[in-house]
Amino acid sequence: FLPIFQFPIPTPTPTPSTMMKLAVLAAVAGSAAGFAPAPTTRAVTTVNAKSASLPFLESPPNCDGYVGNVGFDPFRFSDFAPVDFLREAELKHGRICMMAWLGWVSVDCGLRVLPVPEALEGVTAATAHDASVEQGGLAQMFLWFTLLEVIDFIAIRQMLEGSGRAPGDFGFDGGLLRGKSDAYIEDMKLKEITHCRLAMMAFSGVATQAVLTQGPFPYV
Repeated sequence: FLPIFQFPIPTPTPTPSTMMKLAVLAAVAGSAAGFAPAPTTRAVTTVNAKSASLPFLESPPNCDGYVGNVGFDPFRFSDFAPVDFLREAELKHGRICMMAWLGWVSVDCGLRVLPVPEALEGVTAATAHDASVEQGGLAQMFLWFTLLEVIDFIAIRQMLEGSGRAPGDFGFDGGLLRGKSDAYIEDMKLKEITHCRLAMMAFSGVATQAVLTQGPFPYV
């Protein structure tokens, strides 16, 4: 057998400068570790059902149980905002658009509320805004709408605090729902929200087409 020779390896004695460098490196490494993401355990969740209106997206779970829900919430507003508040906003804008579409088309079909102010003679629905600002009538409407918004704010706040008020319910139904079954009321709610959604698209379309064509109804 060949002899195995072992030579002693000298161990260098660390100098003060070397120890200082090692301390700095250790401090830097420790601070960097503070910004590293902590290891997390991936939770196993149940995949939600697909949206009926957007089949390539999951259905927003917070919208379940609401009349007219078809899973349409691509930006997932319902994940961080109360759905009662979102439904209130949807109904409000839909009701406004139903009246706005009817008013817009009625003006361009020649309907007027007499007496017509001289400053509004000959206006169309597309030009009535600027004319009403100059005439002063729009400022009066703004004040009335502000009052309605204050009343609406009080109702929404009470609803979000748990008053039991349904979104969009101001107790104004003309007695048409008095004594009706729950199924009938649910059906009427579905019809209203459906018409609200249609009206929002319809008013956007009628305003755009009227401005582009500058012609009378039906703006072709």
